[in-house]
Amino acid sequence: MTQIKVDLWVDPICPYAWMTSRWLLEVERVRPIVAQFHVMSLSVLNEGRENLPERYQRLLDIGWGPVRIAIAVEENYGPEALRSLYEALGTRLHPLGRDIDRELYLEALSEVGLPASLADVAKSTDFDRALRASHHAGMDPVGDEVGTPVIHAPGVSGETVAFFGPIVIPAPKGEAAGRLWDGVLLVAGTDGFFELKRSRTREPTFD
Repeated sequence: MTQIKVDLWVDPICPYAWMTSRWLLEVERVRPIVAQFHVMSLSVLNEGRENLPERYQRLLDIGWGPVRIAIAVEENYGPEALRSLYEALGTRLHPLGRDIDRELYLEALSEVGLPASLADVAKSTDFDRALRASHHAGMDPVGDEVGTPVIHAPGVSGETVAFFGPIVIPAPKGEAAGRLWDGVLLVAGTDGFFELKRSRTREPTFD
């Protein structure tokens, strides 16, 4: 059976994107899809926005580091290397609750066999143009009122559909993950469908 490529845009610092990525990896096991990871940036998304909570602004300030390294990896080593790095960073940031710092970068890069020198990119603007291009490729089709994750996928009629989410806690497993995928594609591919939402009552769980 031919596999269908599904594009997922994530910022490594976002726990909700991490949860969605766990779900999409489950979908790979039960539906003929393969997820290709791309970089968006909450720091880019929120540039120039005023009155953000101080704690969130601090996160955005340090959040440039992970996405700069991620885009440098994608540009130089390809999407598979990016996917591996996202796994290494995300596992440390979310289930393990690590701080965003140079030690984190070095450990993650070492785990996936990438040069330690890439940690220096965290404080460099050399890849910012590529970062912004990747960000806009993912985000522009869904607008600027959403964050991460964003998914682009072939819809039920073959057209490409782009949407934010889903945010799901905990990430469903096995066939339950597949059924959610089927439903998400159905609603996302419906002409004129824009929003289905309810208030979150749970924090991310990483079991």
